[in-house]
Amino acid sequence: MPTKTLLTEEEYLRTSFDDRAPDYVDGELVERGLPNNSHSRTQQKSVFLFSKLGEQLPIYPRPELRLRVAPGKYRIADLVVYAHQEPVDELPEQLPLVVIEIVSPDDRHDELMKKLEEYRTWGVPYIWLADPALGRTYAYRDGSLIPVAVLELPEFGIRIPAQEVLP
Repeated sequence: MPTKTLLTEEEYLRTSFDDRAPDYVDGELVERGLPNNSHSRTQQKSVFLFSKLGEQLPIYPRPELRLRVAPGKYRIADLVVYAHQEPVDELPEQLPLVVIEIVSPDDRHDELMKKLEEYRTWGVPYIWLADPALGRTYAYRDGSLIPVAVLELPEFGIRIPAQEVLP
C-alpha cells in the first residue's frame, strides 16, 4: 500500500522544484496541471493586459505566485492581481483583488473547484476561470462557475471581453 510523504510548511517553502512547482495542502504536495500552448497564451495575454492597465491604475499583476490561502494550504495561481498597494514580500500576506486560474488539459474538475473555493473562503473578491479549450470564461461565485462574456472590475471601470484573454 503506497504511503504519502508529508512535508512541513517550512520544508515546502524552502524547497526548489525542478519542474512545475506543486501546491501544498495539509502537508502533501499537490501536482498542478501541465499547461499547453493555449494555457500559456491565455496567461501571456492576461498578464500583458493587466500590466498595461497597471500603467494607468493602481493594479499589480503577478503570474505564478505562491499564496497562503489558509493555514497549511499554499496555492500557486496562474495570475493574481493586487489593487492599491503593490506587494513587496516574497510571499505576500495581503489579499489579492483577483485570482485567475486557467484550465490545463489534465486538470481535474474537482481539484479546480476545490482550489477556487479555497480562494473564496480566503476572501478573494473576484475569482475567474479561463478555459481556452472551450473558449469560455467564468466567474466563481457561491460555489458555482457562472459563464461570463466580460470580466469586470467595477471599482476600476474595467471591462475585459473574454476574447481579449483567450487565444
